[in-house]
Amino acid sequence: MVTLVVATSADPASIGPASSLLAMPGWHPGPSLQDAASYTNKEVRLIKLDKRLVVENHLDKRWEEATGETVDDVVFLSKHVASSNRPALTIHPIGTPHLREGEALIAGGKPGWAAPPNPRIGPWFRLLKNIANSHNLVPEFEVTLEATHHGPEINSSTMFVEIGSTEEYWKRQDAAQAIALLVWEGLGLGERIAVGNWSRDNDRNKILLGIGGGHYVPRHMDIVRKDGVWIGHMLPGYSLLMEDPREAKSPTNSTVVGGTWRETIRVAFETTKLAFPGGEVLAHLDHKSFKGWQRNAIIRFLTEQNIKIGKPSDFCPW
Repeated sequence: MVTLVVATSADPASIGPASSLLAMPGWHPGPSLQDAASYTNKEVRLIKLDKRLVVENHLDKRWEEATGETVDDVVFLSKHVASSNRPALTIHPIGTPHLREGEALIAGGKPGWAAPPNPRIGPWFRLLKNIANSHNLVPEFEVTLEATHHGPEINSSTMFVEIGSTEEYWKRQDAAQAIALLVWEGLGLGERIAVGNWSRDNDRNKILLGIGGGHYVPRHMDIVRKDGVWIGHMLPGYSLLMEDPREAKSPTNSTVVGGTWRETIRVAFETTKLAFPGGEVLAHLDHKSFKGWQRNAIIRFLTEQNIKIGKPSDFCPW
């Protein structure tokens, strides 16, 4: 079982951390993947591509077919873009479960799809905050989680680790070194034990499925800041497409809340559960981000699906 770390020369916020990581000891040339170079270090494989990462579909399957190695999880190194232009270090799961068939895939993925979230997301978020603080990147850089969004389509447990939000920061060497150190320590490539290994660390088996809030999921992130908390998909309000029944054209369906929100929640729940075998996935709602009719519909649907709703204290082991 190997971990794929994926970078692309098309992105300075991707190739910068990859180069810093490869400057650390223990790397050796690995097999090529369709002309892309790779490097090995223990059970980690770093691949250097030359295309946008969001269009590199099925990298896990392609690697397995080329090498015979089974992929356990995937870490993509990428840039982050935000309208605020604020410097940031971010981590998030991927998927486009809210999209309907035929909708444009601006940033990869597939309608109604989400990759299993990498179980390392919560522990690595906390590790990244510590690294950023110790390297004096805070408060200049914000360290944050992001909601589930974009591709590429993939079946393995996956996360994106990003530097934002403009070219000036994508090229920052200190930010690149911080991300490289996150991967180095997080995957146990140095002398320390890997961080966020679910199969080893699941003594507290409650996993947070975030529902509601903005793109940077502050209510869910407040919980994940605490040691020992595991997190799966995070669904922002904009990906829960809900049609107000009071505005429905047909009076016979006046109580039905339309939209893709049910399937979005179902896919996020099922793939989160797949990523954390033996764990219990609990929904955590950002209550204040919903209107009353939205909140009521979501709670009713979760109850029908036997998905329990958790309070902040349910996720904290201490």
